[in-house]
Amino acid sequence: MLYVVKRDGREVKFNSEKIANAIKRSSQELGKEFKLSEILEITQKVICYIEETQKEKISVEEIQNFVEKGLKDTGYRDIAVNYANYRNERTRVREIKSDLMKAIGKIGVETDRDNANVGNNFSSKLLRIASESNKWHNLANMPKHLAKCHENGDIYFHDLDSYNLTTNCLHIPTREILERGFNTGYGTINKPRRIETAAELSCILLQATQNDMFGGQSHADYDNDLSVFVEPTREEIRVEYEELGISDEKLEELVEKKLRERIHQAMQGVIYNLNTMHSRAGSQVPFSSINLGIPTNSDAALVCEIFLEEFEKGLGKGEQPIFPNIIFRVKEGVNREESDPYYYLYKLACRVASRRMNPTFMNIDADFNKYYYDQGYMPATMGCRTYLMKNINGEPGCKGRGNIAPATINLPRIGILAKGNKEEFFSLLQDRLSTTRESLLHRYSVLKNLKVKDLPFVAGQGLMKGSEGLGPDDSIENILKQGTWGIGFIGLAEALIALTGKHHGEDKEVRALGIEIIQYIRAYCDRCTEEDRLNWSCYATPAEGLSGKFIKQDKKAFGVIKGVTDKDYYTNSFHIPVNYPISIKDKIDIEAPYHNLCNAGHISYIEVDDTPSGEVIMDILNYAYKNTNISYMGVNFHIRYCKNCGTQLHQKEMKCTECGSTDIQGVSRVTGYLSLDERFGPGKYEERADRISHSGSHEKSYKNV
Repeated sequence: MLYVVKRDGREVKFNSEKIANAIKRSSQELGKEFKLSEILEITQKVICYIEETQKEKISVEEIQNFVEKGLKDTGYRDIAVNYANYRNERTRVREIKSDLMKAIGKIGVETDRDNANVGNNFSSKLLRIASESNKWHNLANMPKHLAKCHENGDIYFHDLDSYNLTTNCLHIPTREILERGFNTGYGTINKPRRIETAAELSCILLQATQNDMFGGQSHADYDNDLSVFVEPTREEIRVEYEELGISDEKLEELVEKKLRERIHQAMQGVIYNLNTMHSRAGSQVPFSSINLGIPTNSDAALVCEIFLEEFEKGLGKGEQPIFPNIIFRVKEGVNREESDPYYYLYKLACRVASRRMNPTFMNIDADFNKYYYDQGYMPATMGCRTYLMKNINGEPGCKGRGNIAPATINLPRIGILAKGNKEEFFSLLQDRLSTTRESLLHRYSVLKNLKVKDLPFVAGQGLMKGSEGLGPDDSIENILKQGTWGIGFIGLAEALIALTGKHHGEDKEVRALGIEIIQYIRAYCDRCTEEDRLNWSCYATPAEGLSGKFIKQDKKAFGVIKGVTDKDYYTNSFHIPVNYPISIKDKIDIEAPYHNLCNAGHISYIEVDDTPSGEVIMDILNYAYKNTNISYMGVNFHIRYCKNCGTQLHQKEMKCTECGSTDIQGVSRVTGYLSLDERFGPGKYEERADRISHSGSHEKSYKNV
C-alpha cells in the first residue's frame, strides 16, 4: 500500500485519479483535449516512476515531478511547461497564505511600526490584519513582473493595502465646504455662524476625510478660511453687550476682548480634538496639517496669532501636541521683514517653533511658489511633504487636490548594480522609471473602477476637484486626472557613495552628479505629464518604514557595503546623511536646489542642540529664504517633558525639575510629523539615534539621550 505525504504532514492513500485529472486540466488550458487512452498512458508512466522508487511513502512534490517527467517523455513538452507553471503559481499562492498567517500572528502580539501614528490597541491590530490581507490580494492580482519589483525591493508601491480602495491625500477646500454645509452620512451640517462651531467642524472635516483616504490631509489656508466666521461672532457679542445696556465708548474694547477669548477657546478645541479624536477604525488620530501665516485681513491675522499661542501652551498639562503639523508661510512684504505688517506673526511662529518644533516653514518667495502666488493661487504643503500646484487638466492650485498615489525607486540598489559606471546607472534608472510609471498606470486602471459612492465623503460631498456633477455611480476617473502621481526616490546619498565613493555633502563633483540624477527623474516626469495627460511629479519620499525595508533587502542581497548598507536605514530622499558633520549654511546650500526639482513634495531639516531660541530659528530661516531658493524647512531638536506635570526638560535632565518624576516622554520628528519616541519604526529609530546637530557642535548625538 502506497501513501502520499501531504504538505501539512498528513498521510493519505495514493489515488491515481488525481494524477489523471491534473493531466487533463493542464491539456485543456492549452486548448487540447486528451483522449482517455492518452491520459491513461501518461498516468501509467507516472505510476511506473513511483514504483521504481520502491518507497512506501512519497511526497506530493515528488509525484508532481513525475507527472512533469511523464508529460515530457510522452512528447507533450508544451503541456509539461504549462503544468510546471501551474505548480509554481500554486506554490506562490501557498507561500502567500503562509506569510500572511505569520504576519497576522505577529500583529496579534504587537502592531508593527511602519506608521508612527498607529497605536497597539484592538482597533489598530484589526486594521493592520485587514491591511496585511489586502496587500497580498493586490500583489496577487497585479502583473507578476510588477509584483516582483515590489517584493524584491527595486520599487516600492506605497500603501499597497489601499491600492484598489482609495487615494492618498487631500488639501481640503475648508471655507468653501463650511460655507455650503456638508453631510457625513447622517444628515446635513449647515454653515456655522460662530468661530467655535467653524473650528470644531474643521476638525470633523479632517477626520471624515481621513476615513476615506490612506494619507494625510491639510487645511490649505486655515487662517483666511476661518476668518469669515470671526465677524459674525463679533457681531453676536456686540448684540449681547448692547442688550445688557452697554453702549458707551468701552463697547468695542469689551467686544474685542470677548472675541479674543472665544477664538482662544475655539483654537484650543482644535488642538485638543486633533490630538484625541480618532479615525480609520479608531486606530490613529488624523494626519493633519494646517497652513497659515499669509493673512489677507486683520481677522485672519487674529486667527493665526491665537492659534499659534494655543499651540505654544500645549495640551492639558502642557504636554507636547503631536498634531496638527503647522506650516507657517513666509513672504517678503507680508511678514518676513520687520517693516512688514505681519512680521509679529513670523516672530511668534519662530518662538513657538523654538519650544514645540512646530511650525515648520514654507518660503513663498521661492520662485516656483511665487509664480503661483503672483497669479492669486496660495501655495501650501503637508507634513508628509505633498506639494502640488501645476495642473495639466485644469486650474492650478492645491485646494481640492492631492497626491493620488506614490511609488518609490530604490536608488542605492541602482548605485550598487552600476559598479561605478555612470552610464550604466542612468540606464538602470531609466528602466526603473519606466517600470514605476507602468505600476502607477496600472494603479490608475484599478482606481478608475471605483465609483463616487466608494469615497462617499471626499467625492460624494465634493471636496475633491473633478467630482463636480458626478453621481454616486459615476467613476472617479475625473478626480484621478486632477491629482498628482508621484515618482519618488530614497537614498540619494547612499546611491552616490555606491557610485563614486562619496556623497553630495563631501565633494562638489558628486554634488553636481546628485543634481543631475534628480533632474533626470524630474525631466522624465515632465515628459510623462505631456504624453499621458496626467500630473506626474518627482517626489522626495518621506520613507518612514521604507527607510529600513530597502536596506534590509539590499544588505541580504549584496552584503555590508561601507557607507551604503552598513547601517539599518537609508537616508531620506536627497538629504545629507544625518551623521555627517556639516554646517547649517552648507546643508541649506546643498539641499536647496532639490526643492525646485521635487515638485511632488520636499523638505529640509536642520538639526540643533537642545531647545533653540526663536531668534536662532529666525536666523536660520532668514539665511535660507534670503539667499537660496529653498522652500519647506523644519528645525529639529529632541523634546523631552514630564508626563506627570508637563514641564519641558533639557536633554541631560532625567528627573523632572518641578515634581521629581522620572516618567519622561521624548518626542522627535519623523518624516515631517512629530511622534513619540517609542513609536518609531526600527529604521527610523536607528536614524534618529545617529542624528547630530548642524550648529557646528557635532559631538552631540541622540544615542546618549
